[in-house]
Amino acid sequence: MSPGRVLGRADPWPAPGKLNLFLHVVGRRSDGYHLLQTAFQFINLCDELRFYARPPGVIERVTDLPGVAADDDLCVRAARKLAACAAEAVPGVAIEVEKRLPMQGGVGGGSSDAATVLVALNELWGLRWPQEVLAELGVSLGADVPVFIGGQSAWAEGVGERLVPLEVPEPVYLLVRPDAAVSTGDVFKAPELTRDSATITIGDFLLTGGRNDCEPVVRRRFPAVGEALDWLGRYAPARLTGTGACVFAALPGEAQARAALAELPPRWTGYVVRGLNRSPLVARRRLEQSGADPGR
Repeated sequence: MSPGRVLGRADPWPAPGKLNLFLHVVGRRSDGYHLLQTAFQFINLCDELRFYARPPGVIERVTDLPGVAADDDLCVRAARKLAACAAEAVPGVAIEVEKRLPMQGGVGGGSSDAATVLVALNELWGLRWPQEVLAELGVSLGADVPVFIGGQSAWAEGVGERLVPLEVPEPVYLLVRPDAAVSTGDVFKAPELTRDSATITIGDFLLTGGRNDCEPVVRRRFPAVGEALDWLGRYAPARLTGTGACVFAALPGEAQARAALAELPPRWTGYVVRGLNRSPLVARRRLEQSGADPGR
């Protein structure tokens, strides 16, 4: 059964994944949040969201996501927060999420979905708030949300919300999800996590590549992730993204990446993806702003 009348154009709204090209933990605030340095790059593997009309006051999810209650879903929370902050009453909405990004994989699926909700409903509800306001709203949902709203690969500091646009190569990656589910909160609570890495500059990163300070913790606590890093490292230097569980490596091209994927142990899931310095969400927003779907 159809979930109802689609809002705006029929095209889905993309919510791309991201990779942390490096991740240093450089300190900890008094409120417990960790201070980071990292570089975000998008990938062309995306969740897809659609929005449907509902009566005022109704904000719901029409997709069943195992293990994620609707009221806890960042998509629903983002829509409700945007509605609560609007100066005038806004229409209701139903959110449909087609999940393609691996959950608890370190690729930012929940944060990206929340950012896409904020960007899309800002257009569909006619709010037209500037990007900076959406980003400020988004950081209260998650530290990674602002980079997805910005739509530009970025150097990030603070808790991940202080962003500087960054241009880096856009290689083909082999992304591997081993048979593990990693809790970000548990990794950052780990007593053995290094929290005093020296700060570096963008130039340092471009020269040396940095590292992921969470990787030793995740390797120790989740042997499957360590096994995946070692397996992928046979093809190219492999790295953990975020707190995991996904690991990735840049391959010389798509043919090499697909050849490696063909050798992937069957208990794991692999994806051949391309790095992107511009989020496809930017183009989708411009498409919406260009006018209503002429076929509707």
